[in-house]
Amino acid sequence: MTEFRPRPFQMIPPVIKNLLIINVLIFLAQQAFGDNTELRISSMFGLHDVHSVYFRIYQVVTYMFLHGGWEHIIFNMFALWMFGSVLENYWGSKRFLIFYMVCGIGAAICDLGVMYLANAHLLADLNSPFLTQEHAEDIYSTLNSPTIGASGAIFGCLAGFGFLFPNSEILILPIPFPVKAKWVVLGYGAIELFAGFRSSPGDNVAHWAHLGGALFGILLCIYWKRSNRRNSY
Repeated sequence: MTEFRPRPFQMIPPVIKNLLIINVLIFLAQQAFGDNTELRISSMFGLHDVHSVYFRIYQVVTYMFLHGGWEHIIFNMFALWMFGSVLENYWGSKRFLIFYMVCGIGAAICDLGVMYLANAHLLADLNSPFLTQEHAEDIYSTLNSPTIGASGAIFGCLAGFGFLFPNSEILILPIPFPVKAKWVVLGYGAIELFAGFRSSPGDNVAHWAHLGGALFGILLCIYWKRSNRRNSY
């Protein structure tokens, strides 16, 4: 019989460490090469609507390693370390990496589906005889605006944390008292769902990608729990 040895706890386990390094290096490259290069990087590797001339299938992976600003990457990397480290210590590196990528790709698939439905009418507008130059520019801007960031995969980590440790208490600012993880997940999910349906002008947050990442995270946790494969890796 093989002796079971629990995995040692690490503050920054290896997959988390490498994800942090990769994301920060790519972000620094975006900043160092200037706005024009950054725009080209986003056009090539950000996630685009399937109707866009910039859409490429590999973007369902590459989009999650780009970020739009310092606040964006700092918040995402902190959340990745906060929730992802616990999951990697619990599952091990190989399983966590699978989980992270599935959540990120799942978030991209959900975002693509919503964009496809939301922007379908724009293609009809392009063929309208009453199309103005201003409206045409708005259409091309909408179709060619990329989704970037690790938030979808990180929402999957948050959902996975809430699924595995529902009664763990988390301090969420500005709430002055700890909140159980299950209520944090449900609360964030409700906010994202409301914001996704509201779709207010000027809102550049990919709410459906967040929800998609959380959904895929929960589904994968349920599948692994039912198949009882926690120690497979």
